[in-house]
Amino acid sequence: MKNGSRLAALGGLVVAGALTLSACGSDNNQGTNTANVPKGDIDCAKATVNAAGSSAQKNAIEEWTKIYAQKCAGANLNYQPSGSGAGIQAFTQGQVAFAGSDSALKPEEVTAAKQRCQGGNALNLPMVVGPVAVIFNVDGVDSLQLSPATIADAFSGKIKNWNDPTIAKENPDAKLPNTPIKPVYRADESGTTDNFTSYLQATAPKAWTWEPAKKWPAKAGQGANKSDGVTAQVKNTPGTISYVEMSYAESNDLKTAKVKNGAGEYTALTADSASKAVQGAKIVGTGNDVALDIDYTTKEPGAYPIVLVTYEIACEKGLPAEQAAFVKSFLTYTSSADGQKILTNIGYAPLPASVLTKVQGSVKALS
Repeated sequence: MKNGSRLAALGGLVVAGALTLSACGSDNNQGTNTANVPKGDIDCAKATVNAAGSSAQKNAIEEWTKIYAQKCAGANLNYQPSGSGAGIQAFTQGQVAFAGSDSALKPEEVTAAKQRCQGGNALNLPMVVGPVAVIFNVDGVDSLQLSPATIADAFSGKIKNWNDPTIAKENPDAKLPNTPIKPVYRADESGTTDNFTSYLQATAPKAWTWEPAKKWPAKAGQGANKSDGVTAQVKNTPGTISYVEMSYAESNDLKTAKVKNGAGEYTALTADSASKAVQGAKIVGTGNDVALDIDYTTKEPGAYPIVLVTYEIACEKGLPAEQAAFVKSFLTYTSSADGQKILTNIGYAPLPASVLTKVQGSVKALS
């Protein structure tokens, strides 16, 4: 994981009484001894709180919790990166105070979430732009550029070898080997998969005939659990191709493909190119809900089209007071200018200003 100058300016990452991020098995999520005490630029809340969900945002949560702990002694957050599906389930069952998810709540999840919030609304609060990299491990190939249809054909099993004419046409300078393509997909339910399959359906509907889903729908390839499992599988297996958040691709030194966007450009994945894709997203949530509709077919020049937005799923009201105070305090920090600045140092992109302003207002309304 990369440490930027912003983190150094805040005094380092090793702190006493650190806010812990762990695979905590405890279901005891009751906060204790809540207090709002100004500590520099963070209004602290003392509590012990559990959260779970998206592994895509794990690296961001790690950085945020370390910095928050520097300012807020006695604050403890146990975040389990169990995957979006498991996180939402834990949230609706009352096991965690908030959940991380790489997609907004589905209609069938809203009712259970509302019950969990004691009749209050469960809000989708975008917090992290997590670009989805198309990663590959192909002997003798350092760079690839791929169109949506080619990506869909590779993951569906229609294109079987790396030197297939379709890939060769898009990569005339590459020395493509006559070896099998080995797709790797997320075996667990994943918001990353939901976003990636949404992208494929939106941009290559003739090649990709499955509906978007958190569970991988195609039969070709091999599954691996969570983002760590996917990156390990690709890193250790020649001939593989997969999809994973940019932060994992960078921290594991994996090769990423340039992807053709709606403007016809093969675009490299960077924090800037990912942010350009989210600029055109529409807010489809109502009230304080900030669910987004991302345009995967964006024609924005220089936009990298495969992006996901990681949400924090939080009760607008209805949590025990201690938990509510902690969640509001922590999310106020993560959605602040300082909280968003650290994202570019660790493989993410910050929220565009237009979206961030709305999120900050919604977090302020939490009670």
